[in-house]
Amino acid sequence: MPETSAKQVKIGAGEGEVVVLGRRERRLLTAAEFQGLSDVPPEAEWFANLSNPRTRRAYQSDLREFMAFVGIMGAGEFRLVTRAHALAWRKELERRGHAAATIRRKLSALASLFDHLCKRNAVPFNPLRGVKRPSSDTNEGKTPAIGDGQARALLNAPNENTLKGKRDRAILAVLLYHGLRRAELCVLKVGDLEDRRGIKHLRVHGKGSKIRFVPAHPTALAHIEEYLEDAGHRTEAEGPLFRPVKNNRGGGLDTALTPGGVYVAVVCHYAAAAGISVRGFGPHALRATAATNALDHEADIAKVQEWLGHANIATTRLYDRRRMRPEDSPTFKVAY
Repeated sequence: MPETSAKQVKIGAGEGEVVVLGRRERRLLTAAEFQGLSDVPPEAEWFANLSNPRTRRAYQSDLREFMAFVGIMGAGEFRLVTRAHALAWRKELERRGHAAATIRRKLSALASLFDHLCKRNAVPFNPLRGVKRPSSDTNEGKTPAIGDGQARALLNAPNENTLKGKRDRAILAVLLYHGLRRAELCVLKVGDLEDRRGIKHLRVHGKGSKIRFVPAHPTALAHIEEYLEDAGHRTEAEGPLFRPVKNNRGGGLDTALTPGGVYVAVVCHYAAAAGISVRGFGPHALRATAATNALDHEADIAKVQEWLGHANIATTRLYDRRRMRPEDSPTFKVAY
């Protein structure tokens, strides 16, 4: 048998075996499984690469809507889609009264699929190229940011003498001092609080499976430490950092809180207790508050972009409201 180099793979050394680098290795996939993976449609391959569950659900829904609109019944019919179809789809979305952001997302889903199909030579071109996306109607994000006094009132709302109160204050502190998304907060493990060059950091699992390290704010760190001291799971490095304090629904006390639970039972609950009533107040409000506060205190916008885990600095600029601060308005320069 000729010598096998590092770049050579000899197939057919025996039933179900291959020779790699001169050694016999048992194939882990059956021939049928191997062929099945070779025949995976490119659109299914694209969908499998969407790592964020919410993005997967949204894009799947968006594509189903488009396929129903143009009458696509099989994968091969994507080759027949033209720019005229894409323009007609955009017009239909506008007719339905969708917001600009929703239309942009639906067109982005379609463009992402066709980019992948182009790379796989499954379609000759991307029909979304040159299709203008609706622009945002404002340079300022619609998510409201609460004021400094309201943020302090929110942090002080939980009962500091109970385990639940200590946990909830730690949750609010992590959101307000670090600008995390609720989903990022919920997947934090105890071991994600780690030392880096002598400073405690949060190891944050962001969108697109990207990991970033955010220095822990001293106030938030103190609240986390106080909570862990009472909760008793400090040594469970692989366990969720924030978990239920009592088993109300049979899910166990070693499971992570859900993003919906954090929003309703923590953020909204204590906002009401603190008397915070802000129009448009929603799940992203504390993230917007953290970003706005950091920028107001002269944080570098590029650093804020990294801190928030934004892929595009244009998204970060939506939180930059320094040009619109009420105290800088000419209104307060008028004197009679």
